[in-house]
Amino acid sequence: MTATLENKIKNRIREAGPLSVAEYMTVCLLDPVQGYYPTRDPLGADGDFITAPEISQMFGEVLGLWCIQSWIDMGRPETFNLIELGPGRGIMMSDMLRATSLDPDFKAAVNVWLIEASSALEAVQGRTLGAAGVPVQWASRLDDVPSGPSLIIGNEFLDCLPIQQLICNDPFAGKDGWVERRVGLDDEDRLCFVRIDAPAVAGLTRNIPEGADDARKDDLLETCSSVAQIVDSLAQRFANHSGRALFIDYGPEDTEFGDTLQALKGHKKVGVFSDPGNTDLTARVDFAALASVAQAAGLTASAAVPQREFLSKLGIEMRAVALTRAKPDGKSIIARQLNRLTADDEMGELFKAMCLSSAALPPPLGLR
Repeated sequence: MTATLENKIKNRIREAGPLSVAEYMTVCLLDPVQGYYPTRDPLGADGDFITAPEISQMFGEVLGLWCIQSWIDMGRPETFNLIELGPGRGIMMSDMLRATSLDPDFKAAVNVWLIEASSALEAVQGRTLGAAGVPVQWASRLDDVPSGPSLIIGNEFLDCLPIQQLICNDPFAGKDGWVERRVGLDDEDRLCFVRIDAPAVAGLTRNIPEGADDARKDDLLETCSSVAQIVDSLAQRFANHSGRALFIDYGPEDTEFGDTLQALKGHKKVGVFSDPGNTDLTARVDFAALASVAQAAGLTASAAVPQREFLSKLGIEMRAVALTRAKPDGKSIIARQLNRLTADDEMGELFKAMCLSSAALPPPLGLR
């Protein structure tokens, strides 16, 4: 009988001690045999969550217009890479490419690359984009995509990256005042959080953002070393060729304290230890930390703009009007979709958009 992923994690803890939260997330999400992403299509009504492109075609269509303008800002290169990080079912890319048909030169120049960890989703993407009319290729890492001018899109990608959790033990000791929160076992052999009462290693405290300087005792801070790795890849890519990377995700504009790690199953929040490998694990994105890391790497970072503001500046309301005129019987559905994407009490305020650019490019469309 094959051991469950939960039992494998418990055995690993018994043998080597508590896991970092990042290690726990990585095993749960990416274990090649029993991990969440490699073994299923998690999207849609029958899955565990729905992303903006699944809600409405308008989302991808206005992003397609953003891509056209960014390509123009980059000098209309004769060939360039359009790269999507974590492309889901390929729906957003399909909608983007349909909108970019407005500029035949763009379509003639584009090479689409999808960065995907799930073989199950890769098959779905192939079917979705089979008639896209442009070259579509896959890679497991951004670094595997050929160099050249690049536009990179990551929608709800950063929130899936593994995080570390730190607890402020001594507010007056600087980076030495932080201890790590890990995943261990309780007295009844259940997975639980444990506090490691020794100063966190320098590799973790190096990622503490400036916004955490006013931490109080027992404040919990989440950091993400994977963000620095992605920024480093972007900086290397943009060093010799112009490019932009647009990230849209949920999280605060400024660094905040608190535990935001959550698990989703069947569109409902469940315990993060409830069913390892069969639930989606995410955490809020710290956009202030992302901007700081990007600027230190020599990239230009826009402000983190609420999704409603970004989509409105790209003309999503006008697109909704056009769709309603074309399909009058779908007016109420289109209105609900627009509200879901832009209302303050839906995705409009919680989700932010931020663009990281190579030097010398003008400010990106829709951002500030």
